Amino acid sequence: MNNRLPPLAEHEWDDQQRALAEEIINGPRGALLPPFEPLLRSPELMAHAQRMGEYLRYRSALGQRLSELAILMTARHWSQPVEWAIHAPIAREKGISAAAVQAINEKHLPEDLQPDEWVIYHFCQQLHQQQKVSDTTWHQAIALWGEKGVVDLIGINGYYSFLSMVMNGAQTPVPDSSDTILMKPTI
Repeated sequence: MNNRLPPLAEHEWDDQQRALAEEIINGPRGALLPPFEPLLRSPELMAHAQRMGEYLRYRSALGQRLSELAILMTARHWSQPVEWAIHAPIAREKGISAAAVQAINEKHLPEDLQPDEWVIYHFCQQLHQQQKVSDTTWHQAIALWGEKGVVDLIGINGYYSFLSMVMNGAQTPVPDSSDTILMKPTI
């Protein structure tokens, strides 16, 4: 697979690209990660995307454990290997069980999710697969996180869908990782 939008060398960056790349590098990510390499071609879009992503990943109303689970659900829906390789180890580090991460990767129903994790799982699965969320799941999510949390959850799904589309379209290569997404057909 050919990387259609490979990283630009720093000497190729214009002033706007340099300023925005440095904002990412100096922020909580600490590096210009693969999703932002193709986006650097559109600096203003990248700037808006990375700021939204920084909020959703690090400061959403859900907290990082549940945000990481939602990210994995989205990465798996899109069969996005870069997001999977980046976020599977983070999800485990934040408290999502290794067995649950593996089950999601295999497109099997996880057996050991916590009650709040089940709500995230069903919410994301319904949103991606049925393009809507059942009343039951919606009310469970509202009861746990309020309207702000539910909007943040929808935002995570949308944001990581966007990044997945960018990298799937650009054929962004997967960084070295022991976490590889299984490219099995949808069950």
